[in-house]
Amino acid sequence: MFGLTTLGAVHTAISLVALAAGLVSIVRFGEIAAGHTVGRVYVWATVLTCLTGFGIFQRGGFGAPHVLGIVTLAVLGIAALAGSGRLFGGLSRYVATVAYSTTLFFHMIPGLTETFTRLPLGAPFFSSPEDPALQQAVGVCFVLLAIGCVLQVRRLRARGTTSPSGAGVIG
Repeated sequence: MFGLTTLGAVHTAISLVALAAGLVSIVRFGEIAAGHTVGRVYVWATVLTCLTGFGIFQRGGFGAPHVLGIVTLAVLGIAALAGSGRLFGGLSRYVATVAYSTTLFFHMIPGLTETFTRLPLGAPFFSSPEDPALQQAVGVCFVLLAIGCVLQVRRLRARGTTSPSGAGVIG
């Protein structure tokens, strides 16, 4: 279906769970809060999305999507360390919040690429991953990330929150 392998379909389903959980967490808590159940679902679904993505080679061998998976896992690790409150001191809460939000942006890159180079069937919105219109769509998502991060940091400052409670350690 839609040119997906079985692994690709499982990967897509898991990524949709991650995306939904991330958005629910942001709407509900103003951030992806790994200290809450929906935040933990986001984190673990994102990890599984990355791991299943490593086995997908639709566009050739190891490439940019695999590198993005590695970067996403690294940023999740930074967010988890920040959530412990030890490594970044008073900035921990900010680092965790921005890092988790950045991983949500990372979901959008392959999400837009893989979805809209396939759909609508027979006349996809984008011709290839290099399509300038796709690059503009990713750029819009980046601008939304930047705006969202500024708003999240302002909200944290207004609350005077520097402790990692709510950022949470995965577990």
